[in-house]
Amino acid sequence: MAMIFASFSALLVINCCGVFKSWPLQPSVRCDSQQVCGNCAQAGLSCTYDAIPQKKGPKGSRAKVISELRLREAQKRAEHRRQESYFSYSSQTSSPSSPTLSGLLTEELIAGCTEYYFANMYPTMPILNSEQLSMLATEKEGSIEAYCLLCSFCAFMLIQPGIEIKAGQAMKTLEGSLSNNTSLGRTLLDGALRRRKCYDYTDQPSVDAVITSFFAFGCFFGLDKHNTAWFHLREATTLAQIIGMQDEKTYVSVDHAESVRMRRLFWLLFVTERAYALQKHRPLTLYATIKLPSAAEDPSRPIAGFLYLVDLYRPFDDTFIGLWNKSRTDCSTLWLAHLQKQLTHALPAVLDCTETQAADLRTSQHWLRTIVWQLSITNGFLSSTSPDSSMTFTYPIQVAKDLVADTSQLSQQSMEVHGVGLIEKLFDVACTLVDVMSCVPLESPTFDVGPQEYLNRLVHLISTLRGGASRYLELISTKIKDTLPSHMAASITQPMIPIKVEQSPGTPFLQHGDSVSEHHSSSTSSPYSTPPLMQFYPPS
Repeated sequence: MAMIFASFSALLVINCCGVFKSWPLQPSVRCDSQQVCGNCAQAGLSCTYDAIPQKKGPKGSRAKVISELRLREAQKRAEHRRQESYFSYSSQTSSPSSPTLSGLLTEELIAGCTEYYFANMYPTMPILNSEQLSMLATEKEGSIEAYCLLCSFCAFMLIQPGIEIKAGQAMKTLEGSLSNNTSLGRTLLDGALRRRKCYDYTDQPSVDAVITSFFAFGCFFGLDKHNTAWFHLREATTLAQIIGMQDEKTYVSVDHAESVRMRRLFWLLFVTERAYALQKHRPLTLYATIKLPSAAEDPSRPIAGFLYLVDLYRPFDDTFIGLWNKSRTDCSTLWLAHLQKQLTHALPAVLDCTETQAADLRTSQHWLRTIVWQLSITNGFLSSTSPDSSMTFTYPIQVAKDLVADTSQLSQQSMEVHGVGLIEKLFDVACTLVDVMSCVPLESPTFDVGPQEYLNRLVHLISTLRGGASRYLELISTKIKDTLPSHMAASITQPMIPIKVEQSPGTPFLQHGDSVSEHHSSSTSSPYSTPPLMQFYPPS
């Protein structure tokens, strides 16, 4: 029971409770070597045998020793409770069912998100089919991975395009009501990420795990949490590389349907990573190492617009990103001028795609032209006398003119489908236009009503798109006031009254807001092939 050590002229005894006493001197706390010893029982302590040698010298009072023992025991109890809590949580979440979340991920919610996805978003991100979603809905009660994917999918649909659930439908929790679609989306996302910790999805990742990480990225991007968004995008690309999606040989070993889905997912991550790298100055991890998807794979759901998007972003490789992030300096006027020409002619005059795809393609094209121009001016390659208009100081005026012309043919719905990512691109073009307008002399014949009108239209568009007024309108208004002459700034930042239009018939699951674009507010006025308008957006 007791351990005896020789130490110079005295013997130190360490008792069962870990308390030092000197022998044959009078002990400060005596152990009677019984189970449980009397002193421990009197002090209300657990009697333990984990002797820990302590420093030589005076040991303090009996009260101090007992206080230290009680503190140590309290720490052990706290650790024990933490372990019990963890194992209790793991046991609870090993099955996806939960009283709080099972009432949110309803069949109605899944059906509504699925319907909206195929009507509006599938052409831009063709990574799920109806059979897969039906299977996931069937398996969600017994599979954590299926449950996490469905939760993240529905969360993404609620946060980015922002479909609105009618009051009283899938909005109740044990604590009360969730106030809006974003709150519901965040609750589903948080639940998915918590459940995901209960199994190892990294050692042998599945395609569904990659898609879950991608949807998590989209959610956090829409919530303006960019550090977390970047983490999940990097997680998605890492999981994709572990699976081997960057290697053409991988696609030989899987069935045709899975091969198609994996190939499309790889190129979606490819495009997303490049767009985000340009927006937030991030590095790249994926490269054009495999073949493109075939447009003939599923004639019932064409992906021509998706392939256009890949072509737009392919030139933005490590060389450009390195120059953009200032990790390289080997840039030239000729190379940038060639890239501008390539972007200008990257898309045909008439796009064979849906209206929602056209909104993404046209906006991305003009935003990328602006990005290349910004790199040109950063490197000192612009000239007011250059025969190439893309290498002049006034080129953003032409870009803004083209962007305004293209967006005037699009419905507000087709642009809002893409969430704040599209609005951020409009914002970047508008800010660059403001900078150019502030530098062009007022007496210059180049500076006419055109640029001011283009800026007015872009500000109006930003203010009317869902999420634009709350996040970007104040920023662009402040920039205009701080940069342009006061009389011009006042005319541009005047409040504009949105025009209301009649709602088109739609499903009872979705709900339409009142504020819509004044130009081409329905798909019937658009030159693109587009699904009928669905009722969905709440007013911002």
